[in-house]
Amino acid sequence: MIVLYIGLAIVVLMLMILIHELGHFLVGKWLGFRINEFSIGFGKAIWQKTNAKGEKISLRILPLGGYCAFYGEEGDEETADGKKIKAKDDPDIFTNQPPWKRILVFFAGVFFNFVSAVIFSFILLISFGYGNIYVITEDANPNFLATNIAGNELVLIEKGDKILKIDGQNISYVWGNTIDTMTSRVDGNVYQLTIQKAETGEILNVNVIIQTGVAVEYNQETGLYEDVLDNQENPVTYTGLGLTMGITSQPLPFWEALAQCLSFTIGLAWLVLKTLWLLVTFQLPLSALGGTVTVISTVASTVQQSFSALFVYLPLIAVNLAVFNLLPFPALDGSHIAFTSIEWARGKPINRNVEAWVHFVGFVLLIGFVILVDLLHFLA
Repeated sequence: MIVLYIGLAIVVLMLMILIHELGHFLVGKWLGFRINEFSIGFGKAIWQKTNAKGEKISLRILPLGGYCAFYGEEGDEETADGKKIKAKDDPDIFTNQPPWKRILVFFAGVFFNFVSAVIFSFILLISFGYGNIYVITEDANPNFLATNIAGNELVLIEKGDKILKIDGQNISYVWGNTIDTMTSRVDGNVYQLTIQKAETGEILNVNVIIQTGVAVEYNQETGLYEDVLDNQENPVTYTGLGLTMGITSQPLPFWEALAQCLSFTIGLAWLVLKTLWLLVTFQLPLSALGGTVTVISTVASTVQQSFSALFVYLPLIAVNLAVFNLLPFPALDGSHIAFTSIEWARGKPINRNVEAWVHFVGFVLLIGFVILVDLLHFLA
């Protein structure tokens, strides 16, 4: 059975690569570029077809990436009889196209990945939600109280109750609006929670005060919760946030999911950038990352336990591809954009041979890095 899930994970990865390369392909066609080959995967072709315009469409054996090979992208071209066509002699050669057109082509893959991430985020939010609710899983610590804003009466947070919002904002792990971030704030500050009572389903907006080390218990005679440290009746809410909570998800209404899918995707991109920052500042070990094999293995094992997890990985992988390909590292789209922008600004290109070698070395380093992080991940 695991083989089926591994196959599904590979299909997901290939879908993301297809979307990326399709961006290059479609924008290139729109701008009038000639295309030699559109390929998903590397290595030996397991399926190939040539269309009426002479463009090869290929599926290759190694699902480690893909490419859209433009006519003359490497400079010179070779005719069917083996003769060389010099770049300077053919206006259709890729490098002879205006810089702004080439920048659009390079950027298109990133853009398509990001747009697909927004669409996948919408599907996730409207179908399942994403960790957007806290559910109290055990009886609350007796000092977790809240003041009902509407009625000014004390409310005890109980098992089964749901916390839906914090300070009027939806709970969001991608933007850090969570209970953890609230409890790390300064004692004495007042925060608003939107809760749904388990027994009645009633939704209440309540205030809580962060004040740790304060004990409150219920006085049956007075019907009030009292501060047992000074034995005075105390209608003010105190909390040490001593709650045992589980995180669950609830599908969002159509319009709310539509309104949140873009910010959710931007939040995912921000998480990727923060991870990169932790990596380059040595706050995160390489073993915490993973390459292609790790992605396939993780998706396969997680989806085997819960098929709904697949819908979490779709926007996450898509936004990862968008962010990483935009980095100005040799062989990535970001590097091609950087070289072409310099050419545009200077009015002439950097030596094409130098640029080609930079991208070749970058490609080799990237493949080596992917293999390294996979090994470190599985050995950790």
